[in-house]
Amino acid sequence: MLFNVVTKTITLPDGRTITLETGKLAKQADGSVVVRMGDTMLLATVVANKEAKPGVDFLPLSVDYQEKFASAGRIPGSFMRREGKLSDHEVLVCRIVDRALRPLFPSDYHADTQINIMMISADAEVLPDALACLAASAALMVSDIPFAGPASEVRVAKIDGNYVVNPKTSDLARASLELMVGATAKDICMVEGELNEAQEEEIIDALRIAHDVIKLQCAVQKELEEAVGKTEKRSYEGDPSDPELEARVRAFCYDKVYAVAMQGSNNKQVRKDGFKAVLEEFKTTIGEEELIDSALLKKYFHDLESEAVRRMVLDERVRLDGRKLDQIRPIISEVDFLPGAHGSALFTRGETQSLTTVTLGTKMDEQIIDTPMKFGYSKFMLHYNFPGFSTGEVKPNRGPGRREVGHGNLALRALKKVLPAEGENPYTIRIVSDILESNGSSSMATVCAGSLALMDSGLNIKAPVSGIAMGLISDAETGKYAVLSDILGDEDHLGDMDFKVTGTAQGITACQMDMKVEGLSFDVLTEALMQAKAGRLHILNEMNKALAAPRPDLKPHTPRAIVIKIEREMIGAVIGPGGKVVQDIQKESGATVSIEEKDNAGYVSVFSANKEAMDKAVARIKGIVSVPEIGEEYSGKVKTIMPFGAFVEFMPGKDGLLHISEIKWERLENMEGVLEVGEEVRVKLVDVDKKTGKYRLSRKVLLPKPENKNS
Repeated sequence: MLFNVVTKTITLPDGRTITLETGKLAKQADGSVVVRMGDTMLLATVVANKEAKPGVDFLPLSVDYQEKFASAGRIPGSFMRREGKLSDHEVLVCRIVDRALRPLFPSDYHADTQINIMMISADAEVLPDALACLAASAALMVSDIPFAGPASEVRVAKIDGNYVVNPKTSDLARASLELMVGATAKDICMVEGELNEAQEEEIIDALRIAHDVIKLQCAVQKELEEAVGKTEKRSYEGDPSDPELEARVRAFCYDKVYAVAMQGSNNKQVRKDGFKAVLEEFKTTIGEEELIDSALLKKYFHDLESEAVRRMVLDERVRLDGRKLDQIRPIISEVDFLPGAHGSALFTRGETQSLTTVTLGTKMDEQIIDTPMKFGYSKFMLHYNFPGFSTGEVKPNRGPGRREVGHGNLALRALKKVLPAEGENPYTIRIVSDILESNGSSSMATVCAGSLALMDSGLNIKAPVSGIAMGLISDAETGKYAVLSDILGDEDHLGDMDFKVTGTAQGITACQMDMKVEGLSFDVLTEALMQAKAGRLHILNEMNKALAAPRPDLKPHTPRAIVIKIEREMIGAVIGPGGKVVQDIQKESGATVSIEEKDNAGYVSVFSANKEAMDKAVARIKGIVSVPEIGEEYSGKVKTIMPFGAFVEFMPGKDGLLHISEIKWERLENMEGVLEVGEEVRVKLVDVDKKTGKYRLSRKVLLPKPENKNS
């Protein structure tokens, strides 16, 4: 038989089904699975080298997710008309899959491993990113690659007061909470999402519901693994070891490293130099004739350093920089830092610093979104930059990597919840965070600086937003644990959890969590959330000292914007044939004008930093869309003179006849010398012909009536 197809089915709480199929596609990969829900289909493949490269001491895992345009019956809009480098959206999906799966590989497994996930069929109502981790984990389960899975991810949303797992796309717009949750059958390991100022209890409820469904998906993956006979995984050569060297390192270095950690220096370079000095001192004890594996020495010292710091936190309840567990580092906030920007802020927390700008642009500055599942425009962008000098390193600037894309997206999700409503904001908003120093969460510094810069710009956001990164150090044997507020870079690296939470004074707007150990209970998670709330509010209070609310007005050099709602039928009149009218308005006034149709109406946006230009453009537009009313007075311009009168343009694009008898009270024999083309005259609309729609104007009714004239 050419194919040996095995299929398993997962039934969601609402009755919808997900199928897992293997044995038909991509059979030369170590593992391949097709996941289908509705008409959305993902093909996940995994391939790993049999041996690790010499000297590699980490897991070289790559995860690539790509949405094929043909899957949705579309041709790419790019110049090349083919899929190119991964979009930011695809990179973000790669990251959430990687973060859930990477901790489940053996710590001493270092062979090159590649996971590819492709969307090969699309369903507008089934979002593929919620199936990507399930597909990747299932592909690993049907392979012989060492993997302590299964795992899966689901999207959970609170819609109309109810929690829904993997909701339909059309329902997601009404969600007040949206989280992507990754977990094994035992533990939650990854969380990321956005919320409408939700309370901590809502997050816990959502995680419980998501985990129940993930347990079911993991059980079906185990059934699939058994059905294809892949319960036995390949053997591999683990890390080399030297127990004697490890014992020597521990005996000489542990107490010295512990003493350096206990110094409580708030300068990471001082701590780094202190630990390095201990290692160099140990090296002096090595005889010239001894052959010591330098890579092993480095590993054993790093492990010892990690253990010493963790034990200090658990036993002494103090941290590397001397702070208490829930203490926040000193904060300095400044606004209006850059005079040329529309809004700017400098946020410094300990050794982490973000310089952030806000730029307010026109509709023409909107970002085009062109993916298989969506084509449209985005009015809000946030870009995060992390240059090498921020950590004292030499690193070429080669554009944003996956980390930068992920950090920027988290900050964007945190801030977009407080932006003005769609109808209240005519601007395209771009926030740029340049990290100038980093030791601790720079993404949370970006949230704080971004909130301040938005308020500095004068944009009327709903409320200021702050963010905090939480950590966890735990010991499964003793049951001890410590929840850390505002973690350092070293605490992130050596700890068991990285939990970022952002929000206003009223509630949470975004969160992201990565777990590095098993066994995080909901009680500990709840404690971390409540400790994060106290930290968020403290940071918010410090930010408020610089600026507590949006400025009452925009900066003088910021383009002003006015949005005029017009009848749908008038859109063509404002645009004109071939765009002639709107181009003339922009040329004559100097303002920028854009028009869009939505909600069965037209919206004309006018942008200008010059009030005179703005007023001139608005007057032209209002003149075009205004409906002439009998009895109203208008200032018109003579367009044509005829023997029987003159045609006067009394509104843009609207001419009326000013008959010779309506120019003056006195009788005029002819039009010679009475009016000139281009002359401005004040007229009144006295009648509209019901059959032809032609306008009849009068000038004399606005002039004093001579006394000898009869009524």
